[in-house]
Amino acid sequence: MTDRQRVSADYDRNASEYIDALGSVEQMALSDRELIGQWRDACSGPLLDAGCGPGHWTHFLCRDDRDATGVDLSQEFIGHARATYPEAKFECGDFSQLPLPPDYCGGILAWYSLIHTDPSEVPRVLEEFARVLRPGASLLLGFFDGKDGEAFDHAVSPAFFRSHKGMSNDLKAAGFRIVKSHRRTDPGSRPHAALIARKPNLFTA
Repeated sequence: MTDRQRVSADYDRNASEYIDALGSVEQMALSDRELIGQWRDACSGPLLDAGCGPGHWTHFLCRDDRDATGVDLSQEFIGHARATYPEAKFECGDFSQLPLPPDYCGGILAWYSLIHTDPSEVPRVLEEFARVLRPGASLLLGFFDGKDGEAFDHAVSPAFFRSHKGMSNDLKAAGFRIVKSHRRTDPGSRPHAALIARKPNLFTA
C-alpha cells in the first residue's frame, strides 16, 4: 500500500467522526474563516480546494457564484461533499496529479492537505500546483508549524510538521513568491501557520 492509499483508507475509515468534529465552516477558527475569505475575494477565475475533505471549504469558496472545485483522495469525503454541497464540484483524485490544463486556476487552497505528504514529496506537489495556476494567481497553504519534517501522531493518519522557513523555501524552489504569512497558537493545540504565495506573472515578475 502506498502512502496515498494509506491516507485515503484512513480517512475513509474515520470520515463520519471527522465530519462530526470538523465538517463545517462554523466549526473552524474565526481567524481562518477571515483569512480564507479575504484570499478568496482577492482571487479571480476558477478556484481549487486541494485536499477538500468533506467539502465545507469548497462550499465557502463557491459562495457568490464563484467557480470552485474540491479534490480529495477519500471517496467517503467526496460522497458526503457531493450530497451536502450540490452547488460545488467535487472529484476524487490525487492533487499531485491534477486533471487540469496548465494555467487554469485563479487560486488554490491547500488547507492542511499537505500534512500527510512526506516532506521529500512536497516540492513535486507544489510544482503541480504551479503548473495549473495562472500567472499572477496565488496559493493559500495551511500547515502545522514545527520542527521541519518531524512526524507526529495525527488523529486520523500519520502526519508531519513543517517549519515556516522550510515550507517557504519549498514554495520558492517551485517558482512561487511569498506575499503573506500568518501564525497562530491556540491553547492546547499545535502551532498553526499559513502562507500565501503567488505564481509570478511573466509580464511583471
